Amino acid sequence: MHDMQVHATRVMPCVTLSRMRRILLLLFVVLIRSAMAQSSAAGEADGFKSIFNGVDLDGWVNVNCSPNTFVVKNGELMCSGKPTGILRTESIYRNFVFEMEWMHEAPQGNSGLFIWSDPLPARGQPFTRSVEVQVMLTDDVKDEKGNLLYTGQGDIFSIHGASMQPDRPHPMGWERCLPAERRTKPAGEWNAYRVTANNGVLKLEVNGKEVSGASAIVPREGFICLESEGTPIRFRNIRLKALPDGPALSPIEKCKPDEGFVSLFDGTLNGWREQNGMQGHWTPQDWRLVYDGRGETLWNTRVFEDFELICDWRWTGASVKAQVPVIRPDGTIPVDAQGKQQTVEVDDYGDCGILLRGSDKAQVNIWSWPIGSGEVYGYRNDVNLPQAIRAAVTPSQRADAPAGKWNRFRIRLQGDRLTVVLNDLAVINNAELPGIPMKGPLGLQHHGAAIEFANIYVRELPREVSAAVKRSE
Repeated sequence: MHDMQVHATRVMPCVTLSRMRRILLLLFVVLIRSAMAQSSAAGEADGFKSIFNGVDLDGWVNVNCSPNTFVVKNGELMCSGKPTGILRTESIYRNFVFEMEWMHEAPQGNSGLFIWSDPLPARGQPFTRSVEVQVMLTDDVKDEKGNLLYTGQGDIFSIHGASMQPDRPHPMGWERCLPAERRTKPAGEWNAYRVTANNGVLKLEVNGKEVSGASAIVPREGFICLESEGTPIRFRNIRLKALPDGPALSPIEKCKPDEGFVSLFDGTLNGWREQNGMQGHWTPQDWRLVYDGRGETLWNTRVFEDFELICDWRWTGASVKAQVPVIRPDGTIPVDAQGKQQTVEVDDYGDCGILLRGSDKAQVNIWSWPIGSGEVYGYRNDVNLPQAIRAAVTPSQRADAPAGKWNRFRIRLQGDRLTVVLNDLAVINNAELPGIPMKGPLGLQHHGAAIEFANIYVRELPREVSAAVKRSE
């Protein structure tokens, strides 16, 4: 018997600790998938389908958060709350019943559920146009007259351009429905939400009873989002039952389409390169990228050919009175009889820009001059270029928001052709940039001015080569 035991010991394969861990992890994943499959089968019997598989983020899109903001652990969706931002569904939904369970870890936890959302944040905001179902733990907040402003009990309200009619008028006339009953459990306990969204009408049930609602909602078709807003929260049992579509919707009643943009800024400097010895001047502050004006140009580490870029920006420094040249719509500067340039006094907040394909010359300018932002300074001032090219890179109109307010660039570069849209107004239209490199990184330009950036998104486009580029190759 002793010899047999020795022999058995000698031939038994060695199971290392790391291998055992892999086996246990695999077993855990199998068990989770099995449990989710059983739950899904039970759900499908009543028309519900799970839209969170408990294993990974398949079916969801990280819109503007870091890779560690939303993670899956032990079958739950864990949110760190930092940076502020959203995780959205890949799919668009119109009429449905949505269920989820959530639990805040902090006594004053803050989060939200966005219904009928656009795919990208609104200009100068970390969140999208949508109707928000509040997922928050807070005491009632009142104004100095005792009017109830908001609660932590399941408020519903429109944000960033969406509209709705609350079931009960708000004391301040806001598009916000205050709950009829307090049913939210405190931190450390699970709460159950059931949202019915049908033909522009939304109803919220908290832990089994309806408390809030709204109607006449626009848009009434879109994505579903989970919000990260400063504190950790856990989600589980996220499922949805589709309802009949109902009447056809007009374009204004639908969310904006998903065009395939991906974020270049996740609340950190991951993917960006500061110049050696000049670190610390570009500072991520939650969902904003703050520049103090004293560093160097910040370059993205990716190389792009043809692309479309979305980028929000605003001035944050003080202005000074300055005389700047008057620029005509054709890009020229008038001069007097002595050849002196005509100038005008402005409140000057500084200079900055977006550098395209690694080129200092191909700069989409940000400044306070009367001609407005969006011009391509290096090309407009190149006297060796034909006048028509210099005129084309001069803004056709001033579209800048007031100083301190957020602006949004939408920049399209395909081949050597550039289009710039500023705050929904086209200021540069299919301008030619002779000699621009055919690929290179994007840069946020240093020009000595304090400025903030946010919502930096890019999508790559099919390569398009103009006749001029073909002749030069």
